[in-house]
Amino acid sequence: MEKTSTMPDPTVPPTPPVPLDALLAREDLGLRRVAGPSDPGTVVRWAHTSEMADPYPYLLGGELLLSAGVHIPDGAGPGYFDAYVSRIVAAGGAALGFGLAPVHETVPGALVAACDLQGLPLLEVPPRTTFSGVARAVWQLMAQARLAELRRVTEAHRGLASAAARPDPVPSVLHRLSRHLDGRAVLFGPEGTEIAAAGRALGEETDTALAKLAEVVRPADPGEHRPDPAGPPGPGAVPGAAGPASPAGRARPRPSPASAADTVAGIRLAAYALGAGHGFVLGVAAPPRDSGDHTVASVAAVLLSLLTGEQQGGTGAARSAALVRLLLGGDPQEVAPLLGGERWRVVHARRAVRPSETRPSETRPSETRPPDTRPPDTRSPETRPPEVPSPDALAASALGAALGSALVDPADGIVRVLVPAGREPEAQTGWTLGVSAAVTPHDWPAADTQAARALAHARATRVPLVVHGTRPALDDLVPAADARAHARTLLAPVAGTPALTDTLRTWLSLHGSWDRTAVALSVHRNTVRQRIARCAALLNADLDDPDVRMNLWFALRHI
Repeated sequence: MEKTSTMPDPTVPPTPPVPLDALLAREDLGLRRVAGPSDPGTVVRWAHTSEMADPYPYLLGGELLLSAGVHIPDGAGPGYFDAYVSRIVAAGGAALGFGLAPVHETVPGALVAACDLQGLPLLEVPPRTTFSGVARAVWQLMAQARLAELRRVTEAHRGLASAAARPDPVPSVLHRLSRHLDGRAVLFGPEGTEIAAAGRALGEETDTALAKLAEVVRPADPGEHRPDPAGPPGPGAVPGAAGPASPAGRARPRPSPASAADTVAGIRLAAYALGAGHGFVLGVAAPPRDSGDHTVASVAAVLLSLLTGEQQGGTGAARSAALVRLLLGGDPQEVAPLLGGERWRVVHARRAVRPSETRPSETRPSETRPPDTRPPDTRSPETRPPEVPSPDALAASALGAALGSALVDPADGIVRVLVPAGREPEAQTGWTLGVSAAVTPHDWPAADTQAARALAHARATRVPLVVHGTRPALDDLVPAADARAHARTLLAPVAGTPALTDTLRTWLSLHGSWDRTAVALSVHRNTVRQRIARCAALLNADLDDPDVRMNLWFALRHI
């Protein structure tokens, strides 16, 4: 493993390098390779002209060194050329261009042999081509490469931004980044565990090295000893010391760098600390390619920082205080001001089913099958309801951020969000939402029920958002106690079977639609028919009668 680097190399120019083969392909230059390897990976970072016998002090590395051989003394032998080429190689020169005429009519054979021996590409520059023309061609190719790189980076930025707007933003951003870099992108959690990853596997050695590199940039807890990217401590260092002693006498933790890089088995590794010290780290492993890859990875790190960091809707300290008060018996009405509002809406959200995820058998209302009352997980593929991916914690957090709240609870495929009443929830791409009326904390349980019913209605009608209605109703004229007593009496025959009451409520809310009720309940429509028929028999009622339906709906609203 090469030494971990946390600082960019100041000798590398910001412009992308030029492949040596691109220069050789320029017909206007007429350059010809006469010695050295023909490696397509050889690149030129700039062109430099020098007639010094020892050009080493004037080179930074990566140059195409141009010389007309003025420095070659008369009668120079192989020893001179070997020493000359060795100094260019030691300085990191990319190639040597030797100009013909007026000093030399041909490239000296000893120079050709020395370049072949030491692996330095040697180019013959014809008399018609000036050194300034070669330098100009290098800069032209660099400008073209820079423009292509900027276009590529801009396209990658757009792709990452689009990925961050998807219902599953974190996996989408990682997937897009891994495709762009042709490598692997990993999100590490505060404990160093791998939370999400995308891209092809690059081997156990690379995975282990990337995890270790992530530890370099992950913020350290106070008093925790962290490895120093500059290497192990010197002979006089105190074992376990994390930094200079503080006035209190405790070791001060070493500040963590924002990013770090390494190379393992030819794979370039990079780690980026995310957010404001919450411990999330983006790890990237990919073959070395373009200099713009670092820019693209940095943009992905910024997006992931927004997706994994603290969201709006109150500070972490306020939420922690609210949780402690509730656990210790506090009243929700008293705790709510800590969360930032007096009236709230409850939002229930479920990942939307894409058309491609719906099987043909689920889209043919005229088809009839016998009822299938088995649990969904045990049914055959033909009768099983469409599977919807369960949202992970990060996707739920991103949804909460879009709705303007960090109070998010993902469980059982449903994401519940508590949103201040001042923020009107809007439809979110890839999600189906049910929204309650604005209520005080005392009525949060009722609002939770409202949101659940609104979500079921939204799924059944295939609309992205349904808000619970708040208009005055006739049942407001009946005392609540009398309404509940009437409901218990009327619905007593079916009250002991939740599946029947839920099906009856959903079926009535959808105006007796078998298909939409089946979608809302994730059951086969023949199952809905069977349950409604059972309700009609137990209640001894004609469910086609609008008066009966009205009475049942009134009762169902009070149980």
